[in-house]
Amino acid sequence: MSRLLTVVSNEEDWSPQSWRHRPAQQQPQYENHAALTQATDKLARLPPLVTSWEAQELKRALAEAQEGRRFLLHGGDCAESFVDCTSDIIVNRLKVLLQMSLVLAHGLKQPVIRVGRFAGQYAKPRSNDLEIRDGQSLPSFRGDIVNGPEFDEASRRIDPERLFDAYAHSALTLNFTRALVDSGFGDLRHPEHWKLDWIEHSPRAVEYRRVVGEIADSLRLMKTLGGQFGDGHVDAGFYTSHEALLLHYEEAFVRRVPYRRGWYNLSTHLPWIGMRTSALDGAHVEFFRGIANPIAVKVGPTTKPDDLLRLIDVLNPYEEPGRLTLITRMGKNNIADALPPLLRAVRHAGRRVLWVADPMHGNTESTGNGYKTRRFDNIRDELDLAFNIHAAEGTRLGGVHLELTGEDVTECLGGARDLAEADLARAYKTAVDPRLNYEQSMELSMLIVSAGRAAPSDIRSTVKSMHTMGGSL
Repeated sequence: MSRLLTVVSNEEDWSPQSWRHRPAQQQPQYENHAALTQATDKLARLPPLVTSWEAQELKRALAEAQEGRRFLLHGGDCAESFVDCTSDIIVNRLKVLLQMSLVLAHGLKQPVIRVGRFAGQYAKPRSNDLEIRDGQSLPSFRGDIVNGPEFDEASRRIDPERLFDAYAHSALTLNFTRALVDSGFGDLRHPEHWKLDWIEHSPRAVEYRRVVGEIADSLRLMKTLGGQFGDGHVDAGFYTSHEALLLHYEEAFVRRVPYRRGWYNLSTHLPWIGMRTSALDGAHVEFFRGIANPIAVKVGPTTKPDDLLRLIDVLNPYEEPGRLTLITRMGKNNIADALPPLLRAVRHAGRRVLWVADPMHGNTESTGNGYKTRRFDNIRDELDLAFNIHAAEGTRLGGVHLELTGEDVTECLGGARDLAEADLARAYKTAVDPRLNYEQSMELSMLIVSAGRAAPSDIRSTVKSMHTMGGSL
């Protein structure tokens, strides 16, 4: 199939400011534009949060995932909060991602790419600009980078100084995360160091300990027999990601770097576009078109095949491996009808993308007692269907995109402990969307292995995959 659009070089017709000439959805309505300019100018002079070489390393890893040689685990909070920038929360978030990746690598027999929705996930799209309670109308809460969650005029004021606060908290989170990984927190030979106390109460604790024990024993055996890992620890790499929603903020981090061609958005390694801002002629697509990072786009049940092909042509006109990830968020009830036509269109066009499933956002509902929640069974079922549909269409599901936390929250129904509506009030802490808690996340990782495993393999293959994962990332 021929290209649907002809796209000229980014160097010729793109700049970090060119998005300003397109319709920009989901942008806060700042009253003081001079203060906004002052804040973004200050951000543009500060050091970046990530480096271009890290973004390129991630792009190379995602290219291998496109070819079926890696699996992407993309997970974290729906919306970070400034108050949650604490050592305990950051440690627990890393623990759950590390432990999930161990289970996935062990079961799928592949290296796992770990990308955290953190160190910048401070903005959220909203359905309405205003929220009304008891006759009072105030700006909707759009995340800590914009305003506060409390329903009062002072908190809901849209404040450009919060852009700098978001930068500071992102930098603190990244600094502590890197320090943990560099100090051996991510050493694959010692998963016992990552255990959270309350996992002992989970019905799946025995199964989880068995899997992790097998991996740890095998890695230690390889060291004893062959000295494969030397005297150092085997680290698990981490990358960051967030929805690049606030374009004034993202523009401030677009930089040229020495010895590399093009522009990089150095606010995060993997920025992504949400469904509400993915219009082909919109500001977000224009902004993403010109940055050299690996990028992702959310794709929903209303997306048309021709529109998706046009979007791919704009965002990845030169078919660069690892450049573009498509995150499908269909919902359990829609995926069987909505996903196959998209897979066929992209496959027939010969376009190279990484397909990733988001089983969270299409399965959100409200309970009778007023809580926004998701049912674990629906999340699991959508993932099962995604794997089966990809297999039937001759394509490959190369990753998952999950909203989760390392905390013992009660926000999603079901799972191993069969959380009911009455349980939600016990520890419902999210500011926006419901997240899987620690044990639900671990249970889901085991179910992903069951759904995605192509063929059994012995533990030696697992060790080889884990060695590759630790050394290459």
